[in-house]
Amino acid sequence: MSREPDTVIPGEVTAALREVIATVGITQNTDLIARILDTGIGLGMDEADRLDLKITTAALGEMRNAFRLFAPYQNVSKVTIFGSARTLADDALYRQAARVASVLAAQGWMVVTGAGPGIMQAAAEGAGPENSLGVSIRLPFEEKPNAIVEANARNVAMKYFFTRKLMLVKESRGFVCVPGGFGTLDEMFELLTLQQTGKAEPVPIVLLDEPGGTFWAGLRRFVDEQLVPSGVVGADDFDRVLVTDSVTEAADEITGFYRNYDSMRWVGGTLVLRLRAAPADVELDELNTRFADLLASGRIERTEPLRVERADDDRLDLPRVSLRLDQYRVGSLHHLIRALNALPSAPADGWDRVT
Repeated sequence: MSREPDTVIPGEVTAALREVIATVGITQNTDLIARILDTGIGLGMDEADRLDLKITTAALGEMRNAFRLFAPYQNVSKVTIFGSARTLADDALYRQAARVASVLAAQGWMVVTGAGPGIMQAAAEGAGPENSLGVSIRLPFEEKPNAIVEANARNVAMKYFFTRKLMLVKESRGFVCVPGGFGTLDEMFELLTLQQTGKAEPVPIVLLDEPGGTFWAGLRRFVDEQLVPSGVVGADDFDRVLVTDSVTEAADEITGFYRNYDSMRWVGGTLVLRLRAAPADVELDELNTRFADLLASGRIERTEPLRVERADDDRLDLPRVSLRLDQYRVGSLHHLIRALNALPSAPADGWDRVT
């Protein structure tokens, strides 16, 4: 019979694990490393099924490999491009993916793809091997990464879609979705769900079609005619998405999202937004009037780096504003970010640096 799931790991076992951590020379984040090891011991004490243990082992190993792949580029802004593996090289969508990847790479962005054929290969070709990272999936009919990401060994292969999806989303500050099938739609809806629920930081999302294409326009109609009237999504939930058939508009949407906005951090119940330029007093007053419904209490205020930010040396060179955000309105935060980007005080030159 399996043990109760709340079985407590003996203190002497935890102490022994910490000794192992010290012996191998780990000095950072030792509390989290200990928790990972504790979880492994706990699975054994729970007498977990062998299949469950194989899933856990493979998933953890895949995440480790992916973290190692991305680590050297942690300070480089990345955009993930999703699309069908079945799109052929002579298709207009293939050319669109290659062009938008080329434009963004020329502005300092790295392009992340699923490393397969079709749109994934187009995006990697457009960005070039030096600006491409791949997260491939091991499938019977799609066994190897495309030649672009394979050329520089900048690819990690995944067994599970859920670990692959994590890495395709976790590292990127922007997303471009090109028409595709079930997999592409799954990835796109996952993005929208993460944004709607506040489980991921606000990011620009572009649905890019071929010139004159109607694929994503059909999705917009479905949202407007079916989802919104039925009440299952908000009337403004699709506002965070740009539907376009223009490569220029797509690239501008990705880079323009960071015209003034840089990043965010929660400190307790306070949300800190780091900016490139501090808003003037009159601009703050206008923001507080316009976005009063987003606030749980207080006002949007300019602030110096908070204590925990200083302790972590976290973007200390940037001005910032802070607010007490109503957690039920977290899905609307992108509206405030776009307003900050549109302020007269915001830099006029747009996104011009790797962050």
